[in-house]
Amino acid sequence: MTGVLIAGAGISPFGRTERMTGRRHAVQAVNAALADAGIPWSRVGAAFGGSDAAGLADTLVAELGLTGLPFVNVKNGCATGGSALVSAVNAIRAGMADVVLAVGFDKHPRGAFDPLPADWGLDDAYGRDGLMVTTQFFGMKIRRYMHDHGITPRTLALVAEKAYRNGARNPNAWRRTPFSADEILASGMVNDPLTRYMFCSPGEGAAALVLCAASAAKEVTGLPVTLRSAVVRSRRFGSFEVFSPWVAGGEPTSVSRDAAAAAFEAAGVGPGEVDVCQLQDTESGAEVMHMAECGLCDDGEQEKLIAAGATEIGGSLPVNTDGGCIANGEPIGASGLRQVYEVVQQLRGQAGDRQVPGRPRVGFTHVYGAPGVSACTVLSR
Repeated sequence: MTGVLIAGAGISPFGRTERMTGRRHAVQAVNAALADAGIPWSRVGAAFGGSDAAGLADTLVAELGLTGLPFVNVKNGCATGGSALVSAVNAIRAGMADVVLAVGFDKHPRGAFDPLPADWGLDDAYGRDGLMVTTQFFGMKIRRYMHDHGITPRTLALVAEKAYRNGARNPNAWRRTPFSADEILASGMVNDPLTRYMFCSPGEGAAALVLCAASAAKEVTGLPVTLRSAVVRSRRFGSFEVFSPWVAGGEPTSVSRDAAAAAFEAAGVGPGEVDVCQLQDTESGAEVMHMAECGLCDDGEQEKLIAAGATEIGGSLPVNTDGGCIANGEPIGASGLRQVYEVVQQLRGQAGDRQVPGRPRVGFTHVYGAPGVSACTVLSR
């Protein structure tokens, strides 16, 4: 993929704000992205966006401006933001418009997500057995991975420790209080081996990107970043995913492996060239597994890499420099675009206290969600 630039990136603070709607978060993020690009709303030729629980994205035009542009609603679970981004890219490549907006936002109620089995093609017994509680799946998947590849509980705690430490450097993060690995391990077991402080929480927030064709770059006043690839994939037979009622025999597949491989191939770069990355960390075990699934290391290599500080901001492979989902929470529609927003700041050298040293040139983002969908991007400066 060539000729698509991220001209502007905007975000609203993540967390919980009692008097702020999800739509208000979205409008704030869109206006920030437009200001960052130096482009007025009237110049945007098409828009794609969505949320899981905060309403329809196309209604944002009531506050952004009634310009008549095509605005398409997107809903694809945790890949909503990534899917909106892919749609925006395809609109540019197809000649639909040369300036396009992608926005994701959400505002979830307090407490865990409460999906219904029938909505996911499952029998009610799946819910009665407690398997619609996603923490059960995450516990089972990482426990199996730890057994197969020699990952210890302390490594999971170190991932969460890093997340809170990075979140403390991020003014837009929800969780900004650092916790030690020992405190995280002692925070109370939720689903073995995952403790309370190893999980993210449903929350609220928004992120938006203004994309443009290379031909419109002269109108941009900020620092554009090249979007080298953006892909979305769904699960194949043999994958072990959220709300999957059984595990197939034989060689397992992984939607994250598929999406990451496709993104790197389309970008013409390899995982070894990545200078900074964002990986889905619904809980700390997910970050560990996704490091290998996205090709950034071998299975089992995470134990040594994390202990050595490789995934820290100053390490050889900085991961989730903004605190990830663990520190920011997860507004489903916004998470994938939050990741891209963070990598854009890093590649521009504008990430402040959490800036990766040494002028990072290549960034990667990965989001994963039910029932087995993943979106990945590769960006460069």
